[in-house]
Amino acid sequence: MSRQELRAVLSLAAVFSVRLLGLFMIYPVFAIYARQLHGATPLRIGLALGIYGLSQGLLQIPFGLLSDRVGRKIMIVLGLVLFGVGSAVAAVSTSIDGVLIGRVIQGAGAVGSVILALVADLTREESRTKAMATVGISIGVSFLIAIVAGPVVSGIIGVPGIFWLMVALALVGIAITLWVVPSPRRETTHLDAETVPALLGSVLRNPELLRLDFGIFALHAILTSSFLVLPHLLRDSFSLASEQQWMIYLPVLLVSVLFMVPAIIVGEKRRRMKEVFVTAIVVLIASQAGFATGASSQAAVAAAAVAFFAAFNIAEALLPSLVTKAAPAGAKGTATGVYSSSQFLGIFVGGAVGGWVHATAGANGAFAFAAVLAAVWLVVAARMERPGRYSTYVAHVGKAAAAGTEPLAARLKRLPGVLEVVVVDADETAYLKVDRETFDSREVEKVLSPA
Repeated sequence: MSRQELRAVLSLAAVFSVRLLGLFMIYPVFAIYARQLHGATPLRIGLALGIYGLSQGLLQIPFGLLSDRVGRKIMIVLGLVLFGVGSAVAAVSTSIDGVLIGRVIQGAGAVGSVILALVADLTREESRTKAMATVGISIGVSFLIAIVAGPVVSGIIGVPGIFWLMVALALVGIAITLWVVPSPRRETTHLDAETVPALLGSVLRNPELLRLDFGIFALHAILTSSFLVLPHLLRDSFSLASEQQWMIYLPVLLVSVLFMVPAIIVGEKRRRMKEVFVTAIVVLIASQAGFATGASSQAAVAAAAVAFFAAFNIAEALLPSLVTKAAPAGAKGTATGVYSSSQFLGIFVGGAVGGWVHATAGANGAFAFAAVLAAVWLVVAARMERPGRYSTYVAHVGKAAAAGTEPLAARLKRLPGVLEVVVVDADETAYLKVDRETFDSREVEKVLSPA
């Protein structure tokens, strides 16, 4: 990446991270805090934790499409303003209903798809994969930091203070967007980074993508449901108040990362991605059983927590790669948009259904709900095709398409390692789905070079 591209990517990753940092901080401390709010019940607490996922999931794609018309930065700033307003509403609320309203407004600032579109605007085709990976890594790091930092920050300024911190982080994000993020020369639709309505039908009919969409839905439903009861379990098992539970989360997350890294290496390098992925789901089921049965044993709860976070992190890291491999040429952005919406809807269902089950069947009922959902996911995932070493290659075709996009696409399709080709004449771009083992980008350059 050039210096300008690196500046763009790092600044946009920072905007993404400052927003998610506050959202993730709430997870380990909210369930215990919310019980003191007026009108709190397990069901309403679950709704308040997960409701932002509903507005987020419903508005991700519309926000992205609207940014094509009015501008990326305008929509990012609008989204961060909504996020800040919602955070302030939640901070001053003394009732669970007030916090719930604040969380809905927070989720309405659905800027994720717009940020990715701006990343695409500010990077060349050959740099875009690294750029998107950088943003993805920043999200994962934000999650790990926030789960540990949430209890610490809560102990200093309380949960309302975390909501006020989100307001401050929203202002930081706005400042970065306006004064650090470069302005693109032009904003255009990128099939590898944005949702295209005309492609939604093909993506929603793709069975492999639907399996992965269900996977991210189930994973985040399980995460949200688990955090409705996990803080109570840690409090009772280790006699730790919520602000002290970082002492459990820190070593558990560090150990889980030690399991995650080699698992991902085995999956990617040795072409055992399906086996690693399915194993992670099995471990996820086992972790929920461990939480439900190990309340009287600190060692059992700690082991279940390590298993839970290791399995979560492995699945969270593998799913985006699997979506990229399964997406048709030219539809990666649309596939990713549906996938992202599925994730946020999973957060909502996990909070709503998890809260209802917690209210009717207690903590073990919530863990059982998560285990059953993971078991359904296991059945769905077991039928997935073994992923190949596929990736998307984007090439600027220039005047090579002057004789027509179909003849050019046919010539590119005949190259070794090229599985699918879509040529978009409007922006002079070709999107190729390729097998990395046999594909040679120099062959594409030969086809596109003037005779």
